[in-house]
Amino acid sequence: MHPRVFSASHPVVTQASSLPHGRGALRASGCAQRSPAINLTVCVRTLVATAALVALNSFGAIPSPEKILPDDTMLMVTVPDFVAMRQVWNKCPQGRLWNDPAMKPFKDKFLARWNEEFAQPLERELGIRIADYASLAQGQATLALTQNGWQGPGTPAPAMLLLIDTKAKQDELKKDLSELRKKWIDSGKSIRTEKIRGVDFSVVPLSGDQMPKALQKVFSQPESDSVPDDKDEKDKAATGKDIILGQFESLLIIGNSTHAVEKIMVRLTGGAMPGLGDMAAYEANRSAWFREAPAYGWANLKLCIDLLTPKPSQSEDEPPNPFAMLNPAKIMAAMGLSGLQTLSMSFRSSDEGSSLQVFVGVPDSSRQGVFKLLPTHGKESSPPMFVPADVVKFRRCRVDGQKAWATLQTMMNAISPQLLSGVNLLLDTANANAKSKDPGFDLRKNLFDNLGDDVITYQKAPKGSSLAELRSPPSLLLLSSPQPDHLAAAIKSLGVLWNADAGNLPEREFLGRKIFSLPVPALPSPTAGLARTAPRTFNGVASGGYVAFSADVSMLEEFLRSSEAKGKTLRDTAGLVEAAAKVGGMSTGWFGYENQAETSRAVFEQLRNVSNSGATNGGFSVPGIPAFTGPQTLKDWMDFSLLPPFEKIGRYFSFSVYSADVNANGLALRWFAPTPPGLKKP
Repeated sequence: MHPRVFSASHPVVTQASSLPHGRGALRASGCAQRSPAINLTVCVRTLVATAALVALNSFGAIPSPEKILPDDTMLMVTVPDFVAMRQVWNKCPQGRLWNDPAMKPFKDKFLARWNEEFAQPLERELGIRIADYASLAQGQATLALTQNGWQGPGTPAPAMLLLIDTKAKQDELKKDLSELRKKWIDSGKSIRTEKIRGVDFSVVPLSGDQMPKALQKVFSQPESDSVPDDKDEKDKAATGKDIILGQFESLLIIGNSTHAVEKIMVRLTGGAMPGLGDMAAYEANRSAWFREAPAYGWANLKLCIDLLTPKPSQSEDEPPNPFAMLNPAKIMAAMGLSGLQTLSMSFRSSDEGSSLQVFVGVPDSSRQGVFKLLPTHGKESSPPMFVPADVVKFRRCRVDGQKAWATLQTMMNAISPQLLSGVNLLLDTANANAKSKDPGFDLRKNLFDNLGDDVITYQKAPKGSSLAELRSPPSLLLLSSPQPDHLAAAIKSLGVLWNADAGNLPEREFLGRKIFSLPVPALPSPTAGLARTAPRTFNGVASGGYVAFSADVSMLEEFLRSSEAKGKTLRDTAGLVEAAAKVGGMSTGWFGYENQAETSRAVFEQLRNVSNSGATNGGFSVPGIPAFTGPQTLKDWMDFSLLPPFEKIGRYFSFSVYSADVNANGLALRWFAPTPPGLKKP
């Protein structure tokens, strides 16, 4: 057995060193001299039990991911105990929903298409049963992306690694890999054996005719010309065209680069090579966020951004680039993305509910751009009393508006001074138009000097079940201001930039407040390809320290009547305070709420409507979800018309809350969903 890198408390050593010693130990274990026959039996049983414990400990002795993965790991996601995670999934609302009888028609058709189009053809081509390999996962299951010499676009790709600990099933793994190799050879597939740190690995080419047709159908990509034909076999393997497959004790190792696999083997066999766990940035995140989490992930954002940011190549002799203002490196630096260090996330689940924590490492000393606008800790971010109880989404962020505008100007100037000049020209145009009607009007003063530090949005359930209504639920945006009437006038004056008659549009009074309208032209939709949104009219009103905006006038009227309302508010929602405590409370400067029962209802209804109307899946979006994209086969496998009416599965949904909190090291995002009342144990 190879020596390995372990922490000071190797599990086998710990068990052995904890065994009793000496005559007192024998007496304690029941091996006294009063009855030799009985004591001999007890001693034999004790020794057998001890041997069993030691043998059991020999399985599952594969080190944790950070002790195996190299220090050039860019991204990794791991489940430390796959068996435990499977139990978590089966108990959580999402897992129980998937297994509900009402979902059976949709589930059965999806699985049937999955088996027919992918699993069964793949099993025939590879000569395996996927279920046999799926049952082998007993310990950690880790997926990682390593740099592996990658230096950015145009160079050989990073390496992918999949590590699965089979624990006590390592003999089954050995048998399955041996049979798999034999079947591949018998079927005429090109395969070779390569020793890596004394262990045999199978190297299977996956380019051209060697790639299984089932994989080509979903994942095929055009051949790359980046690797010359005269490269040796080992270098070709490093390009990701091969699959490297092997076993180290109970660990199944799959990769697309022999170089990357060799680094794993160096770590496993005790060789000297820096590992992921040796990085201070990773260790800080691990100790703070990953303890006892059934699933977690980590990304080296700094490395990824540095590699993905194009390097300037223009020499002094080259003419100036007219599109220099669009330089990606300048944009990323100006926005503050170059200051990002790490990203970590962890998932947990209990009888109380499910939680997700995400931490973005961006130290205070390196914050620039948008990260200078992070909400201030300690500022009240709970739902105000005017927010009604029937909202389905709510978000409140305490961002200083005046500071935000100053930061935005700095960002635009860093990207291109011409960009900032263009924005100032537009503001001057709107200001000149306003001055022609009111000589004392000052757009910049009325607009930017009157921005507050509170931004609130909330949304209600769609008014109907048509696609148009599902896609545009009633919503409201509120901007705080020390002088909301002046801010409203300034915003209205900006309408002249796209509508010359914006300043002459009629206003109407409601409860003593003036509601103005602001037509907005059709714009490209980020969720519908090249399609453009329909022209809309936004309405605004100043009241109660805010300027409120909505495309639905009834939302503004309800807001204006809120001081007279005596019904329940969002703050009265049962369980809201307790759930908020799970994400750090409602004074972090950023707090949100979602009634998942209602938002999921809208999603289900839209999916069912689109499918029943015969529309294609590729060109629609659902609230909060981008346009449906992915392999064409995957779209074909999902028959949304088979989804059950939401009433049959509504018990699996409740509400969720989230918050953001800033400290000296970065931004922590926390999300929590209480277990729905209908699923709680009596």
